[in-house]
Amino acid sequence: MKVKASRKASFNAAHRLYRPDWDDEKNNAVFGKCNNPKFHGHNYDLIVSVTGEIDQETGFVMDLKVLKELIKEHVEEALDHKNLNLDVPEFENLNPTAENIAVVIWNKLRPHISKDKELEVVLYETPRNFVTYTG
Repeated sequence: MKVKASRKASFNAAHRLYRPDWDDEKNNAVFGKCNNPKFHGHNYDLIVSVTGEIDQETGFVMDLKVLKELIKEHVEEALDHKNLNLDVPEFENLNPTAENIAVVIWNKLRPHISKDKELEVVLYETPRNFVTYTG
C-alpha cells in the first residue's frame, strides 16, 4: 500500500522572464509584464510530497520533520528573498519560469530522499497558477 506524505512551505523571490537572445519586442510579446527589466516578485507556495510504502516500524512514509529540514536547507535557504536571475546559480542560463523552478527544487531534494520513494513538487506562483513536477 502506497501513501503520499506532504509538507507545505513558502518562499519569496524576484525574477525576470526573458531570453537574452530575443529582442525586447519578442520578449515583451511572450513574457509580458514578467519581462520587467527591474524584475518582479512572487510569494511562492510549495508542496513537496513523498510517496511510498509505510514503514512498519515507524508508521511513516517519511518523517515529515526530516522533510521539513530538507526543504529549509535546500530550498528556502537557496531561494527565499533572492533574485533568482542574479543570486541563484541554477538560473544563470535557465529562464526562472515556475516550471523550471519546480524542476530545480526537485533536483535539489531528490538526492536526499530514499530511492524507493517517489518525489513530487507542486509550486504555486500565484494562488491560481501552479505547476507539478514528478521527475
